[in-house]
Amino acid sequence: MAELFARSILPGIAAGPVIAAGEALSFWGGVDPATGKVIDVHHPLHGVTITGGILMMPSSRGSCTGSGVLLDLALTGRAPAALVFSEAEDVLTLGALIAAEMFGKSLPVLRVSRDAFAALCRAKSARITETAIETDAFTIPVTPPATATLDLTEDDRAMLGGRDGVAVQLAMRITTAMAAQQSAQKLVDVVQGHIDGCIYASPANLTFAEKMAEMGAKVRIPTTMNAISVDRVNWQAQGVPADFGDPAARLADAYVRMGCRPTFTCSPYLLDSAPKTGEAIAWAESNAVIFANTVLGARTAKHPDFLDLCIALTGRAPLSGVYLDEHRKAARIIDVDLPENIDDAFWPLVGYLAGRAAPDRIPLLRGLADAKPTQDDLKALCAAFGTTSAAPMLHIEGVTPEAKDAAAANADRTTITRADMIDVWTMFNDGPAEVELVAIGSPHASLSECRALADALGDRKRHKDVTVIVTAGRDIMAEAGDILIRLRECGVQVIPDLCWCSISEPVFPPKTRTLITNSGKYAHYGPGLSGRTVRFGNLADCIEAALTGQVPPRLPAWLA
Repeated sequence: MAELFARSILPGIAAGPVIAAGEALSFWGGVDPATGKVIDVHHPLHGVTITGGILMMPSSRGSCTGSGVLLDLALTGRAPAALVFSEAEDVLTLGALIAAEMFGKSLPVLRVSRDAFAALCRAKSARITETAIETDAFTIPVTPPATATLDLTEDDRAMLGGRDGVAVQLAMRITTAMAAQQSAQKLVDVVQGHIDGCIYASPANLTFAEKMAEMGAKVRIPTTMNAISVDRVNWQAQGVPADFGDPAARLADAYVRMGCRPTFTCSPYLLDSAPKTGEAIAWAESNAVIFANTVLGARTAKHPDFLDLCIALTGRAPLSGVYLDEHRKAARIIDVDLPENIDDAFWPLVGYLAGRAAPDRIPLLRGLADAKPTQDDLKALCAAFGTTSAAPMLHIEGVTPEAKDAAAANADRTTITRADMIDVWTMFNDGPAEVELVAIGSPHASLSECRALADALGDRKRHKDVTVIVTAGRDIMAEAGDILIRLRECGVQVIPDLCWCSISEPVFPPKTRTLITNSGKYAHYGPGLSGRTVRFGNLADCIEAALTGQVPPRLPAWLA
């Protein structure tokens, strides 16, 4: 018998057409905040405008910045009328919570049973009240939001009571509200933070940050900053319009005023401050979260934008999810068919496929240990995994620190085959041979990746009609020295602060029609973010494109 029930996560009243998808969506890179239209070309809702609809998905996925996109949609009147999920969801929920808590914009969020989700997907429209979801054919009762009593420390209560000022009080109120909806029983101390909300995804990010800074907010734990939306020093010389460059720079400045370290990198695990195994941290930025949990063995939820700052202001995070041992187990075992003589493109490809195979749960990948992946390989895999899965980590048997005995007793099994790899490779290479742009550094390039590019180019110069851009963190660039000189002599631009998911014209060359990247993450997001054809290849393909202006859309030797 069907179980039709729903729980209110954030209460409110709404009505509208049902817009349903059986696949999660990242709002950052997936929804245009200026129009409310889905721009992720790989998503079933591509081209659909979600404004005013009852948006139904299993959960969200991808970037933590989705909370900022939703907040902007709410503030400009382009948001969905309500959000309905069948699984746990934090990123969009937090955006809706900030809209209500700080700006008085109600946006109901509900979690429903699988049977209720399936039934609602068949409805044309729905009305949501405080007590029910109503359609023409049926009514689903709605239980009120969770009211679990948190076991707060004396210091928690003092912050909640206003002892440390209104900014900390608001931050603790938001943190405890998220803890309640996650069914956490208490909060946990964290030793460092990483802010993702410094990307200028929309004016809402700036509104939030400057409001918190004006209230006197100061972080109380060491806190690094994600890539921002402009080259902080050079944006004016690069021709970035002031109506974009100025607010993007102001957003970065606001977080620096609040005490954040201006690292401006989406690869904080490459910094000297990278966390140690077992440390509880509070990171946002999806690839960084997955790498920290998976490769470093640190512990962090995939904190949404805005919650990252709230935790940094209080030093406390909800003790839930993968902070707890039991939630770090793998619920799905994925056996990977490992081809012979793989190259660097294998790792983002298999990460992307692993996310597809485990979109809503932590997997354990088997069959990869003999390939002996490097840190750069794992970096590429984790970033691509985060574009297709909502999970905050994965395990790789024989490779990652917690993989031994990681599989839960009831874990199911699936496989990734060569045919799967060929399908995704082909999907990512539906474009012309001619290429005008080579995009390296999503996430930010490591020192070894910069060296590999310089070694591969040697003393050869890029083709006159091809732009080659590497994005990297300031700290890595400071270490690179002669490597940067060699790259620049080859005609390669190495740009700090920006990453490919936040780059815009004119830094992104306006005349580009087709680009190639070795990043599975940017191969996924790039078409929607740039409006261009994006092809995927290994480093050798990128070098060929840089030198000749073209590379045939062929299979790599290990898949041919």
